[in-house]
Amino acid sequence: MASEGKNLVGVDIGSTSIKVCELKETRRGLSLVRFGFHPLPEDAIVDGQIVGPGAIVDGLQRLFHKQRRKHVALRASGHGVIIKKISMPILKPEELREQIGWESEQHIPFDRTEVQIDYQVLGTREADGQMDVLLVAAKREEINDLTNIAREAGLRPVVIDLDAFTVQNVFERIHGMPPHHETVVLIHSGASLTTVNVISRGITAFTRDIAMAGEAITEDIQRRLGVSRAEAEAYKCGLEGYGPPPPEVYPTIDETVDRLAAEIQRSLDFYLATSGDDAIHRIYMSGGTANLDSLVNTVAARQGVVVERLDPLLAAPPDPKLVDPTALMGRSLQAVVSVGLALRKEKERR
Repeated sequence: MASEGKNLVGVDIGSTSIKVCELKETRRGLSLVRFGFHPLPEDAIVDGQIVGPGAIVDGLQRLFHKQRRKHVALRASGHGVIIKKISMPILKPEELREQIGWESEQHIPFDRTEVQIDYQVLGTREADGQMDVLLVAAKREEINDLTNIAREAGLRPVVIDLDAFTVQNVFERIHGMPPHHETVVLIHSGASLTTVNVISRGITAFTRDIAMAGEAITEDIQRRLGVSRAEAEAYKCGLEGYGPPPPEVYPTIDETVDRLAAEIQRSLDFYLATSGDDAIHRIYMSGGTANLDSLVNTVAARQGVVVERLDPLLAAPPDPKLVDPTALMGRSLQAVVSVGLALRKEKERR
C-alpha cells in the first residue's frame, strides 16, 4: 500500500476512555508529538454499542480544543465487525471486485446491504488454482454512528481501521514483518474486548474477538468485595487513594485472568488444529489489561511461549518538549491502537 501526505491523528474511542495520538516525521524518524486521554462515563458505550453519544462528542471536543489538525483515523471493533480468511478461485482484480460481494454472503452473518466490505489478496496457490483473500465486513450503521460523532465534534474522519490491524501496524513498525517460518500472535486486551490476531507466513491467518477483558476483572472484584467500581478499579490497577488492597483482591484477579487466558488458549488451540501450523513462536500483548503481570504470566505459562508487551513508544518515541512523560505513565499500552491509527496517512492507495 502506497502512502502520501501527513499522518492522520489517531482517535481510539474505547468503552471506558478516548485515546488520541498524533505523530510527526522528523529527521530522526517518527515522533509522538501529542497524546490525549479522556475517561468516559460507564453508560457512554455499553456492550460495544454507543448509547451516550453526547459524552463522546464532549470528550472529543475537549481533546481537540485549540488543535488545528482535525483529519482523523478512527477504529471499529466488536460484534459488528467480521474478519475472515477465505479461499477463492484465482481471479483478475476486476473480476474479484465483481465477485467479492456475492462471495461475502456465504461467510458473513449479516445482509449484504447492511455491511461495508473490504478485502485484500493475501496470496495465490497456483498449483491449486486458488487465492487466499482477507475479507472484512463492518456494519454500516455502526460505521455511520462513529463518523457522525466525529463530525459532530468538528473532526474530519478519513480512515476507519480495525483493532487487530492497528496493533499489527505498530508491531510491524517496531519489529518488521515476522519471517515466514515464524507464527506470531498479537493479543490486545482493553476494557471490554480482547482481540487475538495470528500472523503466519507473513500474513494475517486468524483473528478472534473475545468478549472479556479488564472490565470483567473489575466487576469480579466489585462483586466479591462489595465495593464501588472506582474502588475495584483502583485495587486492580494498584492505584493509590483507597489504602492497601484487601487480601481477597489478588485471588480474584488471578481467577478472572485464568478464565481469560483459557479463552485465549482455546482460540490458539483451534487455530493450530485447523491451520497446519505446528507451533506458536512469539506472543506480544497490548491494551490496558496487559499491564497486569498476572495476565502476561498466565498466558505465557499456558502457551509455553515467552510473552512480551508491545510498547508503541518504540514505534514513535515521545517528543519531550511536546508530550508530558507523566501523561503516558502506565498508559503506553493503552495507546497502541491510537498510535496504530496515527500511522495511517491522509492519502493512501492500494
